[in-house]
Amino acid sequence: MVRRTDVTGAGGVRLAAWEYADPPKAVSGRTGEQVPGVLLLHGLMGRGAHWAETARWLSTRYRAVALDQRGHGRSEKPSGGPFTREAYVADAEAAVEQLGLAPVTLIGHSMGALTAWQLAARRPDLVRALVICDMRASALGAASQREWSEWFKSWPVPFATLADVRKWFGEGDPWLERPRPTRGEFFAEVMAERTDGWRPVFSRRQMLTARETWVHDAHWEDLAHVQCPTLVVRGLDGDLGRAEAQEMVRVLPRGVYAEVPDAGHLVHYDQPDGWRRVVEPFLESALPV
Repeated sequence: MVRRTDVTGAGGVRLAAWEYADPPKAVSGRTGEQVPGVLLLHGLMGRGAHWAETARWLSTRYRAVALDQRGHGRSEKPSGGPFTREAYVADAEAAVEQLGLAPVTLIGHSMGALTAWQLAARRPDLVRALVICDMRASALGAASQREWSEWFKSWPVPFATLADVRKWFGEGDPWLERPRPTRGEFFAEVMAERTDGWRPVFSRRQMLTARETWVHDAHWEDLAHVQCPTLVVRGLDGDLGRAEAQEMVRVLPRGVYAEVPDAGHLVHYDQPDGWRRVVEPFLESALPV
């Protein structure tokens, strides 16, 4: 079962929200009680479908919804934006309220994790718990943005086949230190077939614009204002280093730390079993039912 619900985001932007399994009928057999809501927020270039496996195991206890954020997936990609932090946070807030998920648990990866903790800081009344997956709180700087711009230019688009997509992102990309087949699968899910071959469903220009709005700033102050229980998860080979992750836990009023071995930046894709092993007990503790 897959169910799509459209949400109206900031400025009237249409957003697609997805459920990949039916939620449980009631909490602990008690009818009439609301099933706890979970909103899953993907990272830059991602889409809600990247959360499908996570959403399915979550749906045994919670109502799990994955959002295609603006500029991504099946959501609207307004040519003029905006792709600001304020817009992404307002979109997530609109999804929580329009879908009746509050008080919600937010689970975010990379850019989606930043959106999640900024929403939790600004609307503590809406958020019950938070999971941050492989997103740094420190500023990345202008050099990082320039590297991303050059990386986008290096993509050999259009790809002739999906097999070529998987091979390039999983093996051939010069950014890779070693082959990661799951990375190839991740990018295959954000490609669409055009008349000349396979191209990304998103605009690389819009992705750079969205990234520009957070790379130059640190986000520690927002972390310090998150009042709910928060799990910080990193892949052992991911972008978030151990020292910074542990400092994020220290800054968070109710932070907890976990790491997943043999996982890169795409933690829930690289090691879905390891991801579940750290997230599930945290949720059971933070959201007793």
